[in-house]
Amino acid sequence: MRPIRVLVAKPGLDGHDRGAKVIARAFRDVGMEVIYTGLRQTPEQIVQTAIQEDVDVVAMSILSGAHNHLLPKVVKLLKEEEVYDDILVIGGGVIPDEDIPYLKENGIAEVFTPGTTTTTTIDFIKANLKRSID
Repeated sequence: MRPIRVLVAKPGLDGHDRGAKVIARAFRDVGMEVIYTGLRQTPEQIVQTAIQEDVDVVAMSILSGAHNHLLPKVVKLLKEEEVYDDILVIGGGVIPDEDIPYLKENGIAEVFTPGTTTTTTIDFIKANLKRSID
């Protein structure tokens, strides 16, 4: 069985990536392959990296407040590229509870807010992959 491939991405103008690095390390420590995009990625860059790296998961971390725009835009572009049905898309960061239903309605499978354990996120990924990794 091959490892789960996860793209950890920081969309928008966030200048803080400590949380993204913590979750990337946790994914790696349980045997996942992690591709980290670095800061200030556009939705287009995230989608192209996801396709080029043939990832199973796009995990976006956002703190800037632009989550209602940027995260659904990534989903829209994944759908346009006809890869959304194969890729689990999750989000995390400082996201108000009242915005989570909107994000889920727009294709984000789950949203993880501050205080969520890395184990919770890892378990969600393992239980909700869209394609087999055998």
